[in-house]
Amino acid sequence: MHFIVIAAFILHGLAHLSGFMASWTRNSSGFSDRPWVLSTGVTLHSGVGHIFGVLWLVAAICSVGAGIGLAAQQPWWPVLAIVQAAVSLIVFLLPWRESVIAAVQ
Repeated sequence: MHFIVIAAFILHGLAHLSGFMASWTRNSSGFSDRPWVLSTGVTLHSGVGHIFGVLWLVAAICSVGAGIGLAAQQPWWPVLAIVQAAVSLIVFLLPWRESVIAAVQ
């Protein structure tokens, strides 16, 4: 069971890299550059979109770090897991339309 949780953290973190890559490269990673739900001026490649790309990267680093910390039985891994969960919710819910499309693909 321990191995499954570690693998889930690490794989989830790797999946978060798609949001970073879509925002900072020409690789769409399943995302489109349509306006977000909350604002018609915010797109994946706008300034706000780049900030969200960095947040996707933070979530990825925290998730992989939590998996590594759990594997190494470090006392700090739950902190990274909580930060990852909070950041993950933010980057998933605010650009809702894009997140749902990417999650389904």
